[in-house]
Amino acid sequence: MHAVKIAFEQRVRLLPLEQILPSKMLTASVIDSVKYRRIAASVAEVGLVEPLVVAQVKPGSTYTLLDGHVRLSILKEHGVERARCVVSSDDEAFTYNKRVNRLATIQEHYMIVRAIERGVSEEKLARALNVDIGSIRSRRQLLNGIHDDVAELLKDKPVGIQTFSKLRKMKPIRQLEVAELMVSANNFSASYARALLVTTKATDLVNPQAKAVPGLSPEQIDRLQRELDAGSHDYHELEASFGDDTLVLVIAAGFLERLLSRPAIDAYLADAHPEMLQNFRSIVAAASLDQTAQAA
Repeated sequence: MHAVKIAFEQRVRLLPLEQILPSKMLTASVIDSVKYRRIAASVAEVGLVEPLVVAQVKPGSTYTLLDGHVRLSILKEHGVERARCVVSSDDEAFTYNKRVNRLATIQEHYMIVRAIERGVSEEKLARALNVDIGSIRSRRQLLNGIHDDVAELLKDKPVGIQTFSKLRKMKPIRQLEVAELMVSANNFSASYARALLVTTKATDLVNPQAKAVPGLSPEQIDRLQRELDAGSHDYHELEASFGDDTLVLVIAAGFLERLLSRPAIDAYLADAHPEMLQNFRSIVAAASLDQTAQAA
């Protein structure tokens, strides 16, 4: 059994900010953004929650900042001299960021609920996140009317608050169907959820009388529903056969690549069947691109 190499030091260090070198410069648009102001408000209200992530260039030298450029800028604005840092053994920010799961909407909901249960007021949370109290309350009540299985399915997905408002209008079985469709399509937008809501049968709605949609007649809604059902059926069939088709493509591409690596065969096809040779090369290139994308 191979030993697993730990990617970070197991203790958090308190490092001088003057020894931490940013790996990129913040643009004016980032500094003027809502996200920047929100993080600044959080740092001012509760301090640095998430440590900076750095990599040491060499023992005894400076550190390269991998993650936390906004936090570092804000700390410097506040005159902070030292900050808690996690030291990585890898000096590539791309490698680190690829392995980090950012806080999803449901995870943010759980964080707010736990904070309130521990005695943190809604007002303080609002100041820390630089939002109004109404936003905190809507996030706190995010899963009201949402089935537990749906919450579990979407817990680490980038689902917006408005998407949950659409799900809340459906009965649990339909909620789960819609959640699975969103995961399959990797589309968690409110507009997609609204389209699925529009095509939901009245019997699958919490309030069937609210079925009417401005600008759409019942006949148009029924047609959309039939088209969506047919599209979903075709999508699931393609999804089921995708693995087998990909395997066949990879095997065929491997064979063609070996075949075309022989100069005599390549020359013969170029002379006698140029269109076929071009098709063979396209198949090999397509398989190579697909494997490269999966590896990345």
